[in-house]
Amino acid sequence: MKKLVRWMIPPESWQRPVIVAAGVFFGLAAYAFYISKAPSYLSDNPETCINCHVMNPQFNDWAHSSHRNVATCNDCHVPHDNILSKYAFKMKDGLRHATIFTLRNEPQTIYILEAGKKAVQSNCIRCHEHTTGMKYLASVLPGYNNHLQARHCLDCHRETPHSRVNSLSSTPNALVKMKLESRTERDEEEEESEE
Repeated sequence: MKKLVRWMIPPESWQRPVIVAAGVFFGLAAYAFYISKAPSYLSDNPETCINCHVMNPQFNDWAHSSHRNVATCNDCHVPHDNILSKYAFKMKDGLRHATIFTLRNEPQTIYILEAGKKAVQSNCIRCHEHTTGMKYLASVLPGYNNHLQARHCLDCHRETPHSRVNSLSSTPNALVKMKLESRTERDEEEEESEE
């Protein structure tokens, strides 16, 4: 072990340059961590999804949907079977997104990948299991058969909670929301404008 430590310590003439280089490296890494808002990706805050501004149309659709009050982006788009798979999925997807955005390689039209489709499907069923169950639907729909194994919920409910807008050019130069405003803030602004 001592040999390894001695091997890692540079010769005396190299110590200052190595310390400076290490300082620059760790300084840039800390700056990249800060500027990319990396800690926000550990949260479930929907505003995290618009850090890169690419998801603004989808964010605005969600913010005006009925899901706004009951579900965040992660509630639908990330697996919830256990905490390890949740964060492994977020890490894999986040690394993919970071690479795409850093290289400015965003596709013009954004589509969900197969792993994301599977997560959304299981989360639809998880949240709506009382209405998607065979017993409930069979009681309100005569002749109903459970088709959840053969079809995805999004086959019929494609515009829930996002509309069909999924192109970067769908809102060019548009004034889009950069954060989620609370209903209280909006009510106060409306009252002020009425006075």
